[in-house]
Amino acid sequence: MTEIFVDADACPVKDEVMRVADRHGFVTHFVSNAYMRLPSSANVRRVVVDQGPDVADDWIAERAGPDDIAVTADIPLAARCLENKATVVGPTGKPFTKDSIGMALAMRDLNATLRDTGEIRGGGPAFSKQDRSRFLQALEQAVQTIKRKG
Repeated sequence: MTEIFVDADACPVKDEVMRVADRHGFVTHFVSNAYMRLPSSANVRRVVVDQGPDVADDWIAERAGPDDIAVTADIPLAARCLENKATVVGPTGKPFTKDSIGMALAMRDLNATLRDTGEIRGGGPAFSKQDRSRFLQALEQAVQTIKRKG
């Protein structure tokens, strides 16, 4: 049975995940380092992990596998989930794939270096309505792809 794993600490699309999950009857694990308010649903599993680097990522990466969906903006976590054959969607609707993850990791490292040297400042653009819409489309597409396989 397909499950959805959400890297929930800074996830801007929790409500959208639940809309899709409820429509398809998928259990959804919201994994975070602290208690957070979540939509009320029989399909919601709140997972609060210990504080520490990558503890939530480890929990997700150890469980997300084939026919599951991971929702994260964390590129190293996306890579780990892809290694386990999970489908991975970023909160802006960008799917991570085996073909795109190498470039995403390289760009992450390059941007970190440029920020460290002062060549660039800040993060990316603000989250938009279009990002939310793209996310809903990408998540529904991921669900339909998994359903066709199974």
